[in-house]
Amino acid sequence: MDIQYLLFLQNLREVTGGIFNDFFNSISKFSVEILPYIPFIIFWGADKKWGYRFFATFGIGDFLNGLIKLTVCAYRPWIRSPLIEPAGDSKTAATGYSFPSGHSMKGTVMYGSIFAWQKKKRKWLAVLCCVLIALTAFSRNYLGVHTPQDVLVGFLESVLIITAVGFAQKKIDGDNKKLDILSLFGILAIAAALIYITHKKYPMDYVDGKLLVNPQKMMNDCFQACGMLLGLIAGSFIERHFIHYKIPAGSKNLPLLTGAGLLLVIAWKNIFGKAFIVSLLGKHWGNLLSYFILCFFAIAIWPIFITKWADSADSSE
Repeated sequence: MDIQYLLFLQNLREVTGGIFNDFFNSISKFSVEILPYIPFIIFWGADKKWGYRFFATFGIGDFLNGLIKLTVCAYRPWIRSPLIEPAGDSKTAATGYSFPSGHSMKGTVMYGSIFAWQKKKRKWLAVLCCVLIALTAFSRNYLGVHTPQDVLVGFLESVLIITAVGFAQKKIDGDNKKLDILSLFGILAIAAALIYITHKKYPMDYVDGKLLVNPQKMMNDCFQACGMLLGLIAGSFIERHFIHYKIPAGSKNLPLLTGAGLLLVIAWKNIFGKAFIVSLLGKHWGNLLSYFILCFFAIAIWPIFITKWADSADSSE
């Protein structure tokens, strides 16, 4: 039935001449190319407590999604059925294993976290986030790159993570000792996951002499997620115990400093991390270290610069 549903949507694309393809492609890309930067902005310039929550939900979501993908090893719809032809460049952009949907997960953890944050303050924004969650999930089906079960599980795992992180944050409520114990368990879980994904067996199916999915390549995302979580854990430990970052809410330079930090993050993620770290250590450990540095910088390094420059700018006026 899942393939029949995708064929129905494929026929709809053909009947309408693909007029909605660009819209749904943009919705889909926004969830993985823009939304992941939201935690940085919130942590540095809006609400540190919620910034931590955004980082945690996104990092854990990315980690679990990669782990499930590498466990299930489900092939993409067009591999399962030659009748499926994804829209536009979706087939080349959506590589690797299919279940669960990473786009749906990332869209849901980000929009869902915004919903939890703003549902009492800005109801219109909360409603908009619900609509965008639905559109992001549907876009993966409409474009023909994921089955309904892919997006449903991506959505459900995100809801569970948002709920669990929110519950844990309320229970811990700033207790550094509890956070340190939780962080230790997190490090052990990451280590166990890395051992698991690098030693488990993967399907090695060939068509016309070509490997359908290269598991070594598919591990990259999981290594990235592990690096980000380790960076969050280490950065949080340093920030909580030694830096004690407080957002300089009244500083006129705060938007500029937040924007500058975001530019540095973007540059590292897309250029310098790949050039200096990934090229040296390879895509597995290079991605892990690159994303560790990125997240550690965001949590433990850039807040020092924000505090220093915001204070010095305000004192000079």
